[in-house]
Amino acid sequence: MELANKIAVITGGSGGIGAALAVALKQAGARVAISDIDADRVARTAHELDVLGIACDVRREEQIIALIDQVHDQLGQVDIFISNAGVGYCDPSHAASAPNANWQDSFDIHVMSHVYAARKLLPMMIERGHGCLVNTASAAGLLHQIGDAAYSTTKHAAVGLAESLAIAHGDDGITVCVICPQYVATPMLGYETPDDAPDHDGLISPQDVANTVIHGLEQERFLILPHPVVKDYVLNKATDYDRWIKGMRKLRRASLDQVGSTRADKMHLLV
Repeated sequence: MELANKIAVITGGSGGIGAALAVALKQAGARVAISDIDADRVARTAHELDVLGIACDVRREEQIIALIDQVHDQLGQVDIFISNAGVGYCDPSHAASAPNANWQDSFDIHVMSHVYAARKLLPMMIERGHGCLVNTASAAGLLHQIGDAAYSTTKHAAVGLAESLAIAHGDDGITVCVICPQYVATPMLGYETPDDAPDHDGLISPQDVANTVIHGLEQERFLILPHPVVKDYVLNKATDYDRWIKGMRKLRRASLDQVGSTRADKMHLLV
């Protein structure tokens, strides 16, 4: 895929992976719009990056529709839509202990927001015979995030939705990509900037993710893995599921023993 002059929209674009994607796409010659639920923050980031910024709560279908319509009016037809907004909670105690609100938020943001974007854009993309839908999932969507059942479950669903889109609409000229990073130095893990993060093999910067995504988009790859080792983990899981479950239990025990928690911002340096 040629990215120059493409119009790209990125949700969750005011920081972290989203902002890094905006920078990388702009450098590749795309015209970029970012959105975020925080209107002030998205306005500041848009000004800093010299891109279009639009406030949008991706949990609400009418706001995603309005976002796409506004981009169309100001920049033109959307070529690439990156559903990147995300949220992370943690299990208060057992794996079903998170309140319904956390589960609903996770489902609305990680799954339904992708559905809303596709529902709006697919008819137009199919009619013109091209377009690209990109869903940011997580390695947790292929593997698991210990200590956050809602995150893991809905990220699996995000991968499943991307598969459905790719299978159903590849012949219509629609490119579908799903991004599955492992741990990234973002505020979700307690790092306000990548410079705050320690040097650790399993921890990469948002820019590292963005560079991998640009390469994946250019190659029109379905599965984009910023951490290549995730492919090996997935193969191990598929080869012997019981052994993989035992290994994950072992990692959970190690996290509790060594850092006293299974919160992602506490245990990620153990991976």
